Amino acid sequence: MIVPDSKNWTWVLERACAECGFDAETTAFTAVPALVLDSATRLGAALERDDARVRPDAQTWSVLEYAAHVRDVCRIFDTRLALMLAGDGVHAPQFENWDQDATALADRYDEQDPAVVARELAEAAERIAAAFAAVPAESLELRGARSDGSLFTVDSLGRYFLHDLVHHVYDVRG
Repeated sequence: MIVPDSKNWTWVLERACAECGFDAETTAFTAVPALVLDSATRLGAALERDDARVRPDAQTWSVLEYAAHVRDVCRIFDTRLALMLAGDGVHAPQFENWDQDATALADRYDEQDPAVVARELAEAAERIAAAFAAVPAESLELRGARSDGSLFTVDSLGRYFLHDLVHHVYDVRG
């Protein structure tokens, strides 16, 4: 069993990620949709590898597991973005807690069909990319709150979300 990730990754909004190189501060919000689609395409391509189901070691997800996770991240953030955009601008809606590790086990990411995951990932990425592309400039400062109290604006949520995708593309490089 893989040890659950308990890091608070919100620091990626303040400094570049030393592992994957993503720099949220220098990434424009307007770049988010294209970079989401690029990341999903790269993960989809990685799912075609013969070793997509194989974990490189006992503590690291397989390409398949990372891709299933990213698919679900796209779905979760689509919901979170919609909550923020539907907000009143005064109160920050609170996001439901999501345990990514429990989801990976419950949904058996490791047993899913790579071709199905590739299709679902592409669909989820297209949907969230379109949602971010449609955000009007006057809505970029609308807020939302994670269950641990971390506050986001629409702008910072997009860049935080994008790091997750870029980082997992880095994780599956081959």
